[in-house]
Amino acid sequence: MPKVARRSAPTVRVIQVLDFLVERRGKRYGLSELARELNLAKPTCLGILTELSAAGYLVRDPNTHTYGLGPALIEAGRVAQEGFAIAAMARAELAELSARYRGTCTVSAVTGGRITVLESAGPGLAKLGVKVGATYDFAPPVGLMYVLWDTDAAFDAWLATPPTVPLRQDETRLRQVVTECRERGYLVESMTAAGRRLYSLLAGVAAHDLPDDLRRLVGELVTSLGERVYLGVDLRPRKEHPVSLLAAPTYGGDGRQNMVLTMYVGRSITGAEIARRGAALVAAADAVTARSGGRAPNRSIDH
Repeated sequence: MPKVARRSAPTVRVIQVLDFLVERRGKRYGLSELARELNLAKPTCLGILTELSAAGYLVRDPNTHTYGLGPALIEAGRVAQEGFAIAAMARAELAELSARYRGTCTVSAVTGGRITVLESAGPGLAKLGVKVGATYDFAPPVGLMYVLWDTDAAFDAWLATPPTVPLRQDETRLRQVVTECRERGYLVESMTAAGRRLYSLLAGVAAHDLPDDLRRLVGELVTSLGERVYLGVDLRPRKEHPVSLLAAPTYGGDGRQNMVLTMYVGRSITGAEIARRGAALVAAADAVTARSGGRAPNRSIDH
């Protein structure tokens, strides 16, 4: 059974306050209103507001006695933005893809051992169960696309990570998926709407809190990792195929995969249309790689 990470209730309440104010885009709130909106006791809420204000993360208006986001967050945001500067380079590519195919596109990466959504473009992101800044467990069955184009050692390390739910593996097919996706340059994933909701659950921290019996039941519903990915032989140019998403990698200066550009589809499209979208996604990812000073790996050397 996976080790359950202990959560700090006081810390969770601090995050609640900051998240609430960030989502309100700068609107200010009084103590009573914040306590009511966040379902916090007024003394508890006051203590959090006082400490955050003292540190500069919030400011208190002395006339209206309301609280808003403070200047310390500007510097924190600047530092974070510098760390994810390469993701910002993908913004224009995401916007172009989103406009061309009238869908949602994202860029994400593994940071600090977790998958993080860094940028997005297009409508419907909330309906997909993800948002910019969201983080997810980096463990099977979640995270294949983040090692698919990396080194064999990185792929093996991820595959050896204890899964969030019991999985049955067809390792032969999974290795075939790796080979084909590296040759093709992009991944095509098929999933039902129910499957997307299931994987959204498994991707979050809630997966670790599932009772053993429920985890086993969920595991029975989860197919082998490789079965969610179309191979070349699966795709017919004129036949329509239900597609959840397409994904393609970007690379750093060391030739290692560093991010994933994702195009959400969520409907059936022909094999020919999949090929067109895949080519456009790879071109966008290659442009981001070039703009950031990265390079595609030389597989004959790296592997």
